[in-house]
Amino acid sequence: MAARNENRYRIAADNRKARFNYEIGQTFEAGIVLTGTEVKSLRGGKATIGESYAGEMDGEIYLFNAHIPEYLEANRFNHETRRPRKLLLHKREVSKLLGAVQRDGMTVVPLKVYFNERGRAKVEVALARGKKLHDKRETERARDWKREQGRLMREKG
Repeated sequence: MAARNENRYRIAADNRKARFNYEIGQTFEAGIVLTGTEVKSLRGGKATIGESYAGEMDGEIYLFNAHIPEYLEANRFNHETRRPRKLLLHKREVSKLLGAVQRDGMTVVPLKVYFNERGRAKVEVALARGKKLHDKRETERARDWKREQGRLMREKG
C-alpha cells in the first residue's frame, strides 16, 4: 500500500544536497505560482533547485534562485529562468516559517518540486538548520559505514 502512495506524484526537481548540508526539521507542502511555459518546462524534468532557498518578500514567502530552463517551443513568450516565484501557504504556516527564521536563525530550504495526483506543481519546503563541518563529516562516516555493512552482508550470505 505504501508503494502505491509514493507513485501518486512525479518529481520534477530534487534538492539532494539539502539533507547533507542541513538538519531538516518540519516540512511543509506549498503551491507555487508559475507561468504556462514554466509548467511545460518543469514537466520536462530539467529544473534544478540545488542552490535555491525560500525567503520573505512583502510579507510572503518566495522561492529564490530556482532554475527552470526556458521552454524551447515558446519562442518570444518565454519566462525568466531564475525569477522569484511566490509560494502559496496558509497564513499560519507563513507566520511559523518567518518566526522560526527571525527568532531561531533557521533557513527555509526547498527539498523537491513535484506534481501531485491532480497535476498541480507543489514544492516541499522545510525548516532547516545548517550543519557544521564536523556534523557533515559524521554524516559521511555513517553513510560509508552503512555502505560497508551492505557489502559485508552480501559477501557473507
